Amino acid sequence: MKVELENLTKRWGDVFGADSIDLEITDGELVAFLGPSGCGKTTTLLMVAGIYKPTEGVIRFDERVVNHVAPKDRNVGMVFQSYALYPHMTVFRNISYPLKLKKVPQEEMQRRTQQVADMMGIGHLMDRKPAQLSGGQQQRVALGRALVKEPDLLLFDEPLSNLDARLRLSMRGEIKRLQLELGITSIYVTHDQVEAMTMADRIAVMREGKLLAYGSPEELYDRPRTLFIGGFVGNPPMNFVDVEVVQENGAYHARRGGFDVVVPPERGGQAAGHGTVIFGIRPEDVAIADDGVPGEIYVVEPLGRDDLIDVRMDEEARVHVLADPALGLRIGDNVKLRFNTDEAQFFDPETEQSLLWA
Repeated sequence: MKVELENLTKRWGDVFGADSIDLEITDGELVAFLGPSGCGKTTTLLMVAGIYKPTEGVIRFDERVVNHVAPKDRNVGMVFQSYALYPHMTVFRNISYPLKLKKVPQEEMQRRTQQVADMMGIGHLMDRKPAQLSGGQQQRVALGRALVKEPDLLLFDEPLSNLDARLRLSMRGEIKRLQLELGITSIYVTHDQVEAMTMADRIAVMREGKLLAYGSPEELYDRPRTLFIGGFVGNPPMNFVDVEVVQENGAYHARRGGFDVVVPPERGGQAAGHGTVIFGIRPEDVAIADDGVPGEIYVVEPLGRDDLIDVRMDEEARVHVLADPALGLRIGDNVKLRFNTDEAQFFDPETEQSLLWA
């Protein structure tokens, strides 16, 4: 099912929960609504579900306007952060409850419930109650309950937030696999950019009720249109340093104090002449080298495969670098940094807009 949001707005007095959201979700696509707490992602999801009524704008399911269609008539499945399972009901009764409300015949209810439970890997737990299940099993029950009604649209509201890191990793894969196999159009609300990057076909980045960007994970990562997107999408986050870009002897230099790196003409040319700009570079595009920009190691954070090194180049400029633990770097060591400026980003410090991808 295709979903279209046109000028979708929700406000309470002068407070905007969502402000003029415009986007289209194609049939079978999984789209993530990504942003910090209070950005409007859940508000937008609840309007799609019919729980909130829009103040302005239109919601379309396959060209059909559903603004005034009751939630129960939208054929939407929802999975919540809290699971929202009935504690007194067995797994079977929890999963089959939407079918009971629809008065589906008992034999068909039994078949569909067992089929979904087997798909979720919990077919052997049908007689247990939620208190007898692990967090991951409870999440599978909640997902099975959403799937058993055979919805046209699946809505996820931070469904993995209550799980430990290892279980989140496996459940991300399970949800994506199921969504692809079933071909159900899905909206996934999260504040975790790793979830959004690994699961979504496209990501809608939101902040303060506004839609800042809408594109593929690769597009948002490689071509961030704002300073916020550059810093929010990607882990570890992008480094930012105030510089001035000048042309000298046919080359473009990004400079500040002892910091001086040559940047490609196609990037430096767009940043030159703007005075002070913000230079953005991701930690994986900075390396410890034999020559380059000097700095002193301020913090070392072992991550296992890599060490995350915080290097101070001067009193105000610091960058994070991913380094090989075998280098044995320690706090206080003097190092030199080499920058892969083919991946450099530049932002206007006043508007926070990209100077490369406006």
